[in-house]
Amino acid sequence: MNLDRIIAVRNRKTVYRDGDRCIKVFDENYSKADVLNEALNQARMEETDLFIPKILEVTTLDGKWVIVSEYIKGKTLVQLMQENPEKKQEYLEKMVDIQMNIHSKKSPLLNKLKDKMNRKISQAELDATTRYDLHTRLEGMPKHDKVCHGDFNPSNIIITEDGSACVLDWSHVTQGNASADVARTYLLFWLDGDMESAEEYLRIFCEKSGTPRQYVQKWMPIVAASQSVKGNEKEREFLLEWANVVEYE
Repeated sequence: MNLDRIIAVRNRKTVYRDGDRCIKVFDENYSKADVLNEALNQARMEETDLFIPKILEVTTLDGKWVIVSEYIKGKTLVQLMQENPEKKQEYLEKMVDIQMNIHSKKSPLLNKLKDKMNRKISQAELDATTRYDLHTRLEGMPKHDKVCHGDFNPSNIIITEDGSACVLDWSHVTQGNASADVARTYLLFWLDGDMESAEEYLRIFCEKSGTPRQYVQKWMPIVAASQSVKGNEKEREFLLEWANVVEYE
């Protein structure tokens, strides 16, 4: 394995390019179960007709777990947005189309979104009353079985030279309610400080899918609470503020 060319550095993992292969190296103390679960999630998504990088190998290198997958040549949607700001609306529309296509898929063996969220809310740094309220509201939300990416944002979308869209990073994929996935993407735009894109993205999604905006908004405190258990202190503080909103206005 050639680890000379770094293409991304993320939380406790580094991604390298080695020719036509993408090598994701996890930190030494990274959970073995989480690495294998990520590989399994991606393999499950390969069984759909979505355009995603195929897993080639799961191995170890110098005591670190490694996932080797196809390298997909192209530019991320966030790069294209930065290079062509006048086309941002067009890119947001494309992003929503890609996400709606993901939501149209089924993968019955994936973990259930509600189960994962209930576990995360239990770990959140919130008082017992707020956690109880969030658990109750989560249980009251409609149960669906749509594929939900879980970290759908412009940096995880590669646009190839022929205009095809390849979606990366399936480590958080579950099956559940698509509006929870949309609430997560909305909050990711906020975390990135891009409130304008967050609002426009939500408008486009609700318009294209026929989903009431208020329905997605009901998911936001629930999603924020479940996401607050990971990330840095600043992100956690921001998400906990959202989680404490009893009724989103």
